[in-house]
Amino acid sequence: MNKIVFSGIQPTGELHIGNYFGAVANWVRIQNSGEYDATYCVVDMHAMTMPYDPPTLRKNTEGLFIDLLAAGLDPAKSTVFIQSLVPEHAELQWIFSCICSFGDLTRQVTFKEKSEQLEGRQDAFVSAGLFNYPVLQAADILLYRAGFVPVGKDQEQHLELSRTIANRFNRTFGHEYFPEPAVLATETPKLLSLNDPTRKMSKSLGPKSYVALFEDEKNVRSKIRSAITDTGEPASEIGAGALNLLGLLRATGRADVAAAFETEYATGEQRRYAPLKDAVADAMVDLTAGFRARRAEIAGDKDAIRRLMYEGAEKARVVASQTIKDVRRLVGLPRR
Repeated sequence: MNKIVFSGIQPTGELHIGNYFGAVANWVRIQNSGEYDATYCVVDMHAMTMPYDPPTLRKNTEGLFIDLLAAGLDPAKSTVFIQSLVPEHAELQWIFSCICSFGDLTRQVTFKEKSEQLEGRQDAFVSAGLFNYPVLQAADILLYRAGFVPVGKDQEQHLELSRTIANRFNRTFGHEYFPEPAVLATETPKLLSLNDPTRKMSKSLGPKSYVALFEDEKNVRSKIRSAITDTGEPASEIGAGALNLLGLLRATGRADVAAAFETEYATGEQRRYAPLKDAVADAMVDLTAGFRARRAEIAGDKDAIRRLMYEGAEKARVVASQTIKDVRRLVGLPRR
């Protein structure tokens, strides 16, 4: 059975707790389970599909690589690398572009959403890369012949094009070479914005909407203290914001504390949210302090970081180059 897992993350700035509990924490669990061959990637070429600043992209890419190591990814247990250091990703994308139809891409929701974000901007420019990026995403996954991609159930549709391309490649070239990647279902808490609990936690909603994974104690406590608890719910219901804070407690392993608050809120005549905020702030401070210490330790050795970056890329290329060698033979390109 194929036990290869692949996942990637864009370098769009600092990680926040939504990124961690929604993706990275599960990557670490998969890595440490010993059941899978795990490959994790900073997909910096994907970040080029929207307007960007080159020095910022470079800084964010290297910073995210460090962040992932600080968050628990271990190069001795997983393959951890930067996408653009493995040129086979781009080569396989072109080959896949030649068997992916225009219609396949026009049905992708993300292109419409992101291009709409650019409307009205002075620097508005919708690139062909933004339109074609789902093909690169498929190449990212299939280059390692991954059988599984760890995502939440609400993201299963993102894999559909990868399965379509794998199936079409196999039928077109008469060889069952690529697996059709399946979802490796993961339990991910639904974390909402601290200042708007009707929306998903996101940096786009401003710094008060999230807690950064390496944030200092003062800022963490300030953000939790100002978090919204009620959004106009009936008096008989716990506020959406308070439910979000209870979810944060459970995510940090303090389910017993969350349960105690839920019992109190269900039976009490008056709900006191200040103690809940204090408990959540304590949990967040403990979490971020550990990550901050680990990151400072890693970031202090620049030579080691650079070595790990290139070792990870070379490790990835062992698999990637074999895939490209096989694919070139199957599609009729000359041997290199």
